[in-house]
Amino acid sequence: MRLSRRLKHQRVDESLSPTEMSVLGTLARCGSATPSELARKEHVQPPSMTRIVAMLEAKGLVRLDPHPEDRRQKVVNRTEQAESMLAAARTKRSAWLAELFASLDEDERATLRAAAPVLEKLAHL
Repeated sequence: MRLSRRLKHQRVDESLSPTEMSVLGTLARCGSATPSELARKEHVQPPSMTRIVAMLEAKGLVRLDPHPEDRRQKVVNRTEQAESMLAAARTKRSAWLAELFASLDEDERATLRAAAPVLEKLAHL
């Protein structure tokens, strides 16, 4: 948990909250989604997600498109600006993690390499 919190502080845009970054990350991993789908994935109430999406839209990071099957709904998509920002954030976090990894001795690195597949599996359960 501590590592996760420290990673969240490796941001390129301090004007975005960790929640906003999380929503953009979910859109990057899962693709476009309705606000209600995003609310479920992010474990927040739909009205909260509506506010988050509105803030991201005002910042030019998402756009709302018509739903292909249900005209009552909108689909949230990332913009090119969001994709660039996410790529820069990934680069910054990766560099930070590489620095930490370099400080480990070879046995610690081997242990971490061996644990990586298990950690990946746990992250997706």
